[in-house]
Amino acid sequence: MSEHPVTNLTPANIVAFLEDIFERRGGEEYLGEPVTMAEHMLQGATLAERSGQDEIIIVAALLHDIGHFTSEFGTFSMEDTEDRHHEDAGADVLQAFFPTLVTDCVRFHVAAKRYLCATKSEYFARLSAASVHSLNLQGGPMSAQEVSAFETNPNLREIIAVRYLDDAGKHADMETPAFAHFAPMVQRVVDQHCGPTR
Repeated sequence: MSEHPVTNLTPANIVAFLEDIFERRGGEEYLGEPVTMAEHMLQGATLAERSGQDEIIIVAALLHDIGHFTSEFGTFSMEDTEDRHHEDAGADVLQAFFPTLVTDCVRFHVAAKRYLCATKSEYFARLSAASVHSLNLQGGPMSAQEVSAFETNPNLREIIAVRYLDDAGKHADMETPAFAHFAPMVQRVVDQHCGPTR
């Protein structure tokens, strides 16, 4: 590949870039779950919208796993023996165009799983087999010291909200709008952060 696809992004084309990723790669398997990558993220966003969450949470839920598409390390599989850090890959692509609240929800949604496993005894039992496998690769439940550090994040509540949407977006038979439905709100979040593009 002569040029990395994320090198020429601007506030005016980031949403089209993200939509193109959903269209080209959204049909890929999602971590051994009964949904594709796009279905998983669209379900999270749809559930957020249906429950009356703020647009910024809807957008964060929509984009939380975008690093599976943008990471040079590729997509996680059940055969993996080490973590691929998709959360950092996704946040790195988004950080120039989205507020910290969105990028924190992307960057820390894996940490949120580790946090909830450490702080809520019933949470681990709700994880899918694929989530348990990835949890083991990602360091397992947080230590008490990690929990204390994580709780200092000013966006903790929103990060946890997106984590729950992540967990909920794995239904084989759920119908959702396409990315195009959410594109205007994604652009609004970008414009609020970067200034209007037109």
